[in-house]
Amino acid sequence: MSSFQIIVGSMLGGTEYVAEACQETLSSLNHQTQLHFSPEFEQIPIKDQIWLICTSTHGAGDYPDNLLPFVNKLRSNTQDLSPIKFFVIGVGDSSYDTFCQAAKNITTELKSKGCKELISLKTLDMQLDLDPEDEAQAWILANKDRL
Repeated sequence: MSSFQIIVGSMLGGTEYVAEACQETLSSLNHQTQLHFSPEFEQIPIKDQIWLICTSTHGAGDYPDNLLPFVNKLRSNTQDLSPIKFFVIGVGDSSYDTFCQAAKNITTELKSKGCKELISLKTLDMQLDLDPEDEAQAWILANKDRL
């Protein structure tokens, strides 16, 4: 099966639970997974990998502090990233006008580097009465043929 690098951006920890739920689902589908709670760009494999980015948004549409160094390295990177396939889950609150902005921005950033988006951005609105872990798992299962 495939190998997934799960890259987490979280300020308060809620997105970490979503990432762990995604890891559980992907593992149940016989995929290899590795979680990165403090992602370092140079430490994340590129070849034959699928990157799953799970991120919240902080402040006025900003990246969480733990993800910002990763994003800065991504932006300044000059190597060929076209082998990377990815998809993104954004966790946010739709009462803010910057709802899931970090997830939207990293999607744009990865595409600009030639990475291939496998599944369109999934946003989880914490304003709604939902279990974000269950929602993320159901979304992965619904799209398992695209992974």
